[in-house]
Amino acid sequence: MYKSVVRGAAIAALCLSFAGGALAHEDEAEAGMVLNADGTAPINADGHAPIGVMGDHMHKAGEWMLSYRYMYMSMEGNRIGTDGVSPQTIATTVPNRFFGTPGQPPTLRIVPLDMRMEMHMLGGMYAPTDWLTLMVMANYIEKDMDHVTFAGAAGTTELGNFTTNTSGFGDTSVSGLIGLYDDGIHHVHLNAGLSLPTGSIEETGQILAPNGTRPTVRLPYAMQLGSGTYDLLPGLTYTGKSGQIGWGAQYTGVIRLDDNSQGYSLGDIHRLTGWASYQWEPWISNSIRLAGQTMDSIDGIDPNIVGPVQTANPDFYGGDTVELLFGVNFAGQRGWLRGQRLAFEIGLPLYRDLNGPQMETDYQFTLGYQVAF
Repeated sequence: MYKSVVRGAAIAALCLSFAGGALAHEDEAEAGMVLNADGTAPINADGHAPIGVMGDHMHKAGEWMLSYRYMYMSMEGNRIGTDGVSPQTIATTVPNRFFGTPGQPPTLRIVPLDMRMEMHMLGGMYAPTDWLTLMVMANYIEKDMDHVTFAGAAGTTELGNFTTNTSGFGDTSVSGLIGLYDDGIHHVHLNAGLSLPTGSIEETGQILAPNGTRPTVRLPYAMQLGSGTYDLLPGLTYTGKSGQIGWGAQYTGVIRLDDNSQGYSLGDIHRLTGWASYQWEPWISNSIRLAGQTMDSIDGIDPNIVGPVQTANPDFYGGDTVELLFGVNFAGQRGWLRGQRLAFEIGLPLYRDLNGPQMETDYQFTLGYQVAF
């Protein structure tokens, strides 16, 4: 967490410089509005959606945009459905799916306590025509999960704690944004993409077993770096702007096309989000966003992921969540800052109904930098 705060503070410190300075041609102000001191048209800080929304805008023919996003997610505690549940309750009442396999106790004896995930996302966009924008995104992921192990096959005596870690490149996505309608106020485009299985699904780590040994095993699904499958990424995006107020809505999905090489597929995902923004000045705006998601449980099972821990059970994934997010956006107006954006968004949970026991998200934030040319 310390590293995350330092990174966030370093990037946020740059925000002050954007008061003198925003994006490329698709955000150019209409003729007749007040110009900057150097004669250039102001660029709207809310010309894009909040930084946590992907594939939200298109470009004009010949334009490029490069982006970097840093996302941090913190999870702590567990939930079954909508109710929080203690590690002791999980260890004494939740059946172990693998009971009957040699060495497997009747109930879960290893319980996740908290998890931290950092994601570094690099993106590129290019518009060969006004009606089509191409987009590619790659990411590097770091995950840490803390656990408590309960001794033996029953009871609530704690044997000890341990942490598992994974890091590496995740899956890569390629997409096309296809313009459907634009009247200068309202804009609609289709999102059509494909996720490529470039992330590892065979990560291993050392655990503390209930019998006191420390074997190295294949880590559960939550600690893997990719899906292992080719996934369709459908979506539809609407945005609007009038004066200092902007708004928008987006649907996106992740549809798994087949099982992966280990015999399972992660659950399909459907997301719906809507937002509104207010632009105080051309160089700064604030946003508020509501985001809902439904995710299916895992289909199939990796025969190498076995253990008395909830994250090894494919049924204990997925559920329904609603999140409230707040953002701030900066756009450089002139000089070397023109064509550059800096944005921040933080999200807090409003509702969680999880296929559990399952870890719950406490908060997440995204910092982003974009440059267009």
